[in-house]
Amino acid sequence: ILIAAALALWAPAASAQEMTDQQFVSLAAMGGLAEVQLGRLATERAGRASVQRFGERMVVDHGAMNAELAQIAARKGMSVPTTLDDQHRQDIDRLARLSGHDFDRAYMQHMVADHMKDIAHFERQAQSGTDADLKNLAANALPVLRQHLEMARSVSTQVVLGPSEPAQPAASPMGRAAVPGAAWCSGAYAPTGGTNFGACIAR
Repeated sequence: ILIAAALALWAPAASAQEMTDQQFVSLAAMGGLAEVQLGRLATERAGRASVQRFGERMVVDHGAMNAELAQIAARKGMSVPTTLDDQHRQDIDRLARLSGHDFDRAYMQHMVADHMKDIAHFERQAQSGTDADLKNLAANALPVLRQHLEMARSVSTQVVLGPSEPAQPAASPMGRAAVPGAAWCSGAYAPTGGTNFGACIAR
């Protein structure tokens, strides 16, 4: 009886943690859209060049991930959100009212928290997703997301504790011409190149 009662209590919690493939697509796409828009905002409002460069990296990597995710979802008839929900829009509006050091601190803190949630979603999909293509995408993206988190923590520490840094306009990698087969981390994205997040980290 005690075992049955324990299982009954545990079952709802376990099911609450389950995530369907469609839910993963929606969460990943929505998060990716927000990362790209916030990254562009960082290139405009950041006070430190390191924050600007981080924002550019978010535009490149999450833009590539979004495109790959959309291709897979389209093949499988899954819906992909193309506009932000209220919560993400509020986050962007809040940060858009800041500039310089205030923006840097708030943006980098947001990036640390956001990538911790991203990694949790992608780990869950890589481990328990039912669609092989989405599981593969999640597994391949995890090294990049973990690198983003490491970078976000480092830049956030610089913002809080480091010396002042004059803002230097960082060259936008999005301005480079796309080269077939080029690593996305270099700033070029080839839509037909397939997932190459692992190669990006290795270089």
